[in-house]
Amino acid sequence: MSDTELLYEIKDGTGWITLNRPQARNALTFAMYEGLADICRSVPDDGSVKCLVVMGAGEKAFAAGTDMTQFRAFHSDKDALDYEHRIDTVLSAVEACPVPIVAALSGACTGGGAGIAAACDIRIATADLRFGFPIARTLGNCLSIANLSRLSQLMGAGRVREIILTARLVGADEALAAGLISEIVADHRALTARAGDLANVLKAHAPITIRATREALRRLRLEGAKADDRDLVVAAYMSEDFKEGLEAFLGKRKPEWKGR
Repeated sequence: MSDTELLYEIKDGTGWITLNRPQARNALTFAMYEGLADICRSVPDDGSVKCLVVMGAGEKAFAAGTDMTQFRAFHSDKDALDYEHRIDTVLSAVEACPVPIVAALSGACTGGGAGIAAACDIRIATADLRFGFPIARTLGNCLSIANLSRLSQLMGAGRVREIILTARLVGADEALAAGLISEIVADHRALTARAGDLANVLKAHAPITIRATREALRRLRLEGAKADDRDLVVAAYMSEDFKEGLEAFLGKRKPEWKGR
């Protein structure tokens, strides 16, 4: 991967990740996938990074899927299985990141780009969003069950089935109505500004509450309602932050979160 294809900059406790191949509508190389996973896995636990924002360079695309030229090297069953395992591993790293992730979407958000967006916590978009997996009319490949599970939890199995079988792309208004995105903004400049605003909101809230909620939802998707959450409950209620939050609430003051 070129050092410029995946940019990462930390500003005031927010890590800004930019998929930076605008000439290819930010189509993802395998190295870019791995770089994204590495960033998510390596977020420090000292509070210096409290939120991540992922966006694409330019205004035409968040990410138009995987760079298709890489598929020319596929010749065996192992190539196919290794690819889907790679994608599942990357998206699992996004889900398991210790801090919340905002996906700022504009233009094309398809294939692997749509998978990344679906694994993030909050998605906002410009009005020209086109979200989906048009593989039934392009590549003729398929999504893994893990990927379908994420999408079905987010959008509902019926809608996921329909958009993949018809190979159509979901626009911003439909995405908002379906709960895929939380809001539509006017343009790319507004998208960046709003993503920063959301990051600031998230950074000001109790990090243990955010971590426990994200992990509980991940377990719920994988294991169902009987997933064990006792460690999360104990970690939250026995934390210094819970004591601080209680005393701050009763004392009618703003809590000072420490993340422990």
